[in-house]
Amino acid sequence: MANQKDTFTYIVGGKAGEGVKKSGSIAAKLFTKLGRYIFQRDDYMSLIQGGHNYSVVTTANRWVSSQYENDVELIVNSDDRSYNKHKHKLSQNGIIVFNSDKQKDVSGFGVPFSSKAKDYKAKSLMFGVGALAVLTSVTGQTKAILEEIIKEELPEKTWEDNIAYASDIYDHVDSEIGSSFKLEPGDKKRPILTGNESLSLGAIAAGLDCYYAYPMTPSSSILHFLAQHQKEFNLTVVQPENEIAVINMAIGSSFSGAKTMIASSGGGYALMNEGYSLAGMCEAPLVVVLTSRPSPASGVPTYTEQGDLQFALNSGHGDFLRIVASPASIEEAFYLTNELFDLTYQYQTPAILLTSKHLSESHMTVDLTLENTKWAQPKLFEENGEYKRYLDTENGVSPMKFPPSEQLIKWNSYEHDELGITTEDPEITAKMHDKRYKKEEAMIKQMKNMHTVNTFGDSGPLIFTWGSTTMSVLEALEYGNIDATVVQPIYLRPFPVWELEKYRSESVTTVELNKWGQFTTLIKEKTQIRVKKLINQYNARPFDPIVLSKKLNEVL
Repeated sequence: MANQKDTFTYIVGGKAGEGVKKSGSIAAKLFTKLGRYIFQRDDYMSLIQGGHNYSVVTTANRWVSSQYENDVELIVNSDDRSYNKHKHKLSQNGIIVFNSDKQKDVSGFGVPFSSKAKDYKAKSLMFGVGALAVLTSVTGQTKAILEEIIKEELPEKTWEDNIAYASDIYDHVDSEIGSSFKLEPGDKKRPILTGNESLSLGAIAAGLDCYYAYPMTPSSSILHFLAQHQKEFNLTVVQPENEIAVINMAIGSSFSGAKTMIASSGGGYALMNEGYSLAGMCEAPLVVVLTSRPSPASGVPTYTEQGDLQFALNSGHGDFLRIVASPASIEEAFYLTNELFDLTYQYQTPAILLTSKHLSESHMTVDLTLENTKWAQPKLFEENGEYKRYLDTENGVSPMKFPPSEQLIKWNSYEHDELGITTEDPEITAKMHDKRYKKEEAMIKQMKNMHTVNTFGDSGPLIFTWGSTTMSVLEALEYGNIDATVVQPIYLRPFPVWELEKYRSESVTTVELNKWGQFTTLIKEKTQIRVKKLINQYNARPFDPIVLSKKLNEVL
């Protein structure tokens, strides 16, 4: 087993409305202030109040790519439900803290969170701050750091009460369990982002002008983030009446020359499919973020799955160039979104960035730079004379022109000639199919000089995985000290067969989060690589690295 002595995991659990999620995010920022790496996952029900929510934060003085939900060092609970749900997750030397005002005759360390909060105005919201005070003490941090981070993260009008309450809780626990898991600082402070924040910034770096979306978890926070920063980056952010309007408005913006992105999840994106095909026929540059939750239908709204892969690969009716790519990490989401904008404008076609709730809403330490980003630019028509929107060129890519213009610019959802005029002529129909297909041939040629597959390690058995599950696999290998090579195709359509052909004589294990093994099917179909074992999970939760490590050891 890998040396885990510096890895520390904190779980805080309670009802929605008690500040649980906020406590987790502040904990992540506390560890970040110490210069440590973090990974945070929020587990919440589709409720505004009540139910059970918890946040899990794992930190280490190395890159950490997954939360741990077994062998947890510190668990803080506000009620019986949370205590009973998490008590089995405790490590051998771990500490479980319960609310002694609500729980009796249970093992662990009791803290009177409720009674100590009774004198404060926001008593129903104080638990999260109390949990943070426990964490600060247990990890050997000072009251000064606790006060500092409260002032950084909470509204000024609440500082006095929250600092007094946190100090009271800190004193209660410090003499008994203080510094039980003293954490050493890291080398430097690094930013933390969610996947949705990261991909939004990647779009902005590409020159994003317009964003359209109808709220649907787990894509909603893209809308929130971009709306919050629209003035700062001169963005147009719009919530139309439904998803059909979203994609049609986006195509309209693309026609005008605005760099445009949209996002949704399974059911919402299903409504966009005719529009996606329209973008293919119009040859409209458009980036679509499809962030998966458990399906079918409404599924499990606030949890995760990788069940939309085949849906994404075959979105829209008819033959046209489809681009589908999936980032392995929150950091990669930034660069890949930026790259997709460039490709959609190079080849004038829609592209899907396929993620999952696990990547979209988790927080992770990142180290981003603008050095390798691109400002998306189309091939422009800059001549006088007649403009042919769908001019048949050597690579199928026609020069673009945007209004206002003295020349006619015509996009058409019907089959059309080079001018964009509707046609039913068999020869022209075939010619335009060939034109659009040439774009795929040209893109594949370009992709052979691009980074299309991530490979981690260079020895040991082969593990194939994709998207956010890559993070879980890498952490499982770290935990179990397993020697293996992880292969993660970034691009799923066009599929980089040329990069994977060398594995055709090998026997591989695949890992993914869906019932039917959709990625495994893709691997077999496109490469004929022999898959000896599929490790899959479909309970709406991401893999825990400890559990996954044991499964990998059994089959490798």
